[in-house]
Amino acid sequence: MKPITDAFGSMVFNEAVMKEKLPKDVFKKLKATIREGKTLDANVANTVANAMKDWAVEKGVTHYTHWFQPMTGITAEKHESFIAPDDHDGVILEFSGKELIKGEPDASSFPNGGLRATFEARGYTTWDPTSYAFIKDNTLCIPTIFCSFDGSSLDKKTPLLRSMAVLNEQALRILKLFGSDATHVSTTVGCEQEYFLIDKELFAQREDLLLCGRTLFGKLPPKGQEMEDHYFGMLDNRVLAFMQELDEELWKLGILAKTEHKEVAPRQFELAPIFSTTNIATDHNQLTMELMKKIADKHGFACLLHEKPFEGINGSGKHNNWSITTNTGVNLLEPGETPATNAQFLLFLCAVIKGADEYQDLLRVSVATPSNDHRLGANEAPPAIISVHLGDELTSILECIEENTVYDKIYDKKMEIGVDILPAFPKDTTDRNRTSPFAFTGNKFEFRMLGSSLSIACPNIMLNTIVAEELSLFADELEKAEELKSALAALIKKTIREHKRILFSGNGYTDEWVKEAEKRGLLNLKTTIDALPYYTSEKNIKLFTKHKIFTENEMRSRGEILLENYCKTINIEALTMVDMVQKQILPAVEKVTKSLTETILNKKAVSPAFDCAAEMDHLHQVDEHYKALYFDCQKLEKACIKTTALDSMQEQGKLFSTAILKMMETLRADADALESLCSDKAWPIPCYTTLLFHD
Repeated sequence: MKPITDAFGSMVFNEAVMKEKLPKDVFKKLKATIREGKTLDANVANTVANAMKDWAVEKGVTHYTHWFQPMTGITAEKHESFIAPDDHDGVILEFSGKELIKGEPDASSFPNGGLRATFEARGYTTWDPTSYAFIKDNTLCIPTIFCSFDGSSLDKKTPLLRSMAVLNEQALRILKLFGSDATHVSTTVGCEQEYFLIDKELFAQREDLLLCGRTLFGKLPPKGQEMEDHYFGMLDNRVLAFMQELDEELWKLGILAKTEHKEVAPRQFELAPIFSTTNIATDHNQLTMELMKKIADKHGFACLLHEKPFEGINGSGKHNNWSITTNTGVNLLEPGETPATNAQFLLFLCAVIKGADEYQDLLRVSVATPSNDHRLGANEAPPAIISVHLGDELTSILECIEENTVYDKIYDKKMEIGVDILPAFPKDTTDRNRTSPFAFTGNKFEFRMLGSSLSIACPNIMLNTIVAEELSLFADELEKAEELKSALAALIKKTIREHKRILFSGNGYTDEWVKEAEKRGLLNLKTTIDALPYYTSEKNIKLFTKHKIFTENEMRSRGEILLENYCKTINIEALTMVDMVQKQILPAVEKVTKSLTETILNKKAVSPAFDCAAEMDHLHQVDEHYKALYFDCQKLEKACIKTTALDSMQEQGKLFSTAILKMMETLRADADALESLCSDKAWPIPCYTTLLFHD
């Protein structure tokens, strides 16, 4: 590999490449488009497209694609070659500005939630110049947004970009009150990605892993993670080689892969990048997950991104480290060194607190998936109740501001907003509560509820929009204030007083917190089905339509997509269980039954005096669990047929989240009991011990 500094970004049509390849006037216009959202005229687009094509061809590229993020949660691409016929039975290489800016993929098979009829196949992709084009698999990938014929958003990127624009607009209103010279505000994200690596040959022997991404059967092994010997442990050569190649490929794409280590559970690992602007971070996380799977396969692994691939050990999440920064380099969530900057910090902090309280339902919906339901609140991840952890010191400071009392932990005086600076407190003391779903960690908020397979777009759309809303309300009040300092102090005190119920620094895993949260009036939306109805509440539709993030139709369509995805996922898992039981487990148990029966008969044939009590007891247990497995399997299969026949998707969701999941748990218990009674050789699928501890 080249030196890292040479390799980094070598497959990206970034600003340095643009500056080299484009005429100065074109480069200047393109930068204005990227930074200020100005329209790109056709001549400039043609020049950019030609330079982009020449650069890509120099690197061996033959095709291009509009790379977009539909509502499937993964990326999509349709490859087109650069070739065009010439006048001499040959070809030339062409790529026009029109082809760069706009594409027309068939939209008929992408999730749309009723926004378009099945026969209306037309959909459009449009270039997003704020995200650099890049080369992947010898193909020039052009990041784009995706919409229907009538302009309705069909992707995750469009509303993300809208939310970033709205937050920029509202944050600048606030900064103007403080005399800031900032002209642009953006949110940044660094997301820590957890994943599992298992042997791909073993993976291929498990139908549940192949079809569902998680094990639907499996007796717990004698050892799990209780010895705490995997976390930060030494990396074996095979895993290290995988990580090294992953780093190299990510660096080529300009992705700031920084930290890798073993996680708590056996075969579990984490990759953490340096933060980027939110839309770039979203693109990069999608690429990271894709490359993890692809490179793992080259090293003989299967990469599991499911939130709960194994029962009884930790699942995988994705911590979303979110902050707000200006183009002048100021982190608006970092306490400053002057009274004015601290007042500014407190106001932005209060906007986040107020937003998390008033829109806790949206934060919960943003991470609601059937796979994440297995993880949240399972003593390994935050609970399903939204709360904000600030750390003891900052919480105490806010209490003193609210009550106008002395803060005597560091100095003995009352703090006057806009006059005093905040007492210095160690940043690392804010990051001690791993049970908190939304924790302040010194200069950012860490949203810890995200599942490992989730696109980070939706959680960040929610965060950007709800904070933008609170900032807009703050600006409305402060802009008309006769005296800013007193109005600001009153607003901060009022916000703390009215929304302190969302602040919690205790243990989120305890039953006591569940009871306390209920007393405070906080929502406890335990499952996706519990959470989804809140998405299209009148309050939330008003929020998103006000800021033009979504139309009401777009919101309702996304609610339908999420509900349909839930029902399909649970149905696939249930039918996979049925298939494995009928085709693998029952036949295997029948062989065990036959072997036990023959053993008993053979012993009796040799001598009636032989004691067969142990074999008879073993056979009796196998037979009892076999019968239970057989009839429970029949019951589950019939229930799935009945449930999917219902006209109402809401009714389907209720049954899948209750009766069907309960039947699946029962079927698993039957099968896992039988696994305990069978030898490894007789059992038809690799067991947990083999999957988790096989090198």
